[in-house]
Amino acid sequence: MKLVGLTGGIASGKSTVAKMLRDAGIEVIDADVLARDAVAPGSAGLAAIHERFGDAVLSSDGSLNRPILGALVFVDDGARRDLNAIVHPEVARLAAERLSALREAGVDVAVYEVPLLFENGLDTVMDATILVACPEDVQLTRVMARDGLSEAAARARVAAQMPLAEKRSRAGFVIENDSDLRSLAQQVRTAWRAATGLTLPSPVI
Repeated sequence: MKLVGLTGGIASGKSTVAKMLRDAGIEVIDADVLARDAVAPGSAGLAAIHERFGDAVLSSDGSLNRPILGALVFVDDGARRDLNAIVHPEVARLAAERLSALREAGVDVAVYEVPLLFENGLDTVMDATILVACPEDVQLTRVMARDGLSEAAARARVAAQMPLAEKRSRAGFVIENDSDLRSLAQQVRTAWRAATGLTLPSPVI
């Protein structure tokens, strides 16, 4: 099975591209969904986070309080490293289970949608990589509107990720999400054909 890594900076439009691929019938594994499963109530991941960060990161129902945890780790490199050390191994285990099931089902090509593709060295195990990129000012505007953040907080979240220039240099294919959906869809078709040698089986919009 051919595996394509899909990544992008925060608010770059990666999830929009992933939806286009799903709508075209492509199997997409979302690392963010796996990360939520890894810290679900009762999980070993959530217990480890509670031990490291304390009661403040738990909601009244015992689930993870993501806004509070996010505010902690996006301004503290050490805290972010600790969180990643807890969550990433469990996400990798869940991803391996899902990929194994797809292989057994005879799926020819799948996408692994993961924000930290390059940061975690996952690009080295992909058959191809696609980066979704957009200008930083667009990122900031989207993050502020989506998450209700100040400009300073939004900048901290963007700065916490690998610089876009480095991601561009490492990506096999780059989709520029700086126009409208029709332009984005055309780029998705082009990048998919270049990355896999296949034509998407149905329109993406």
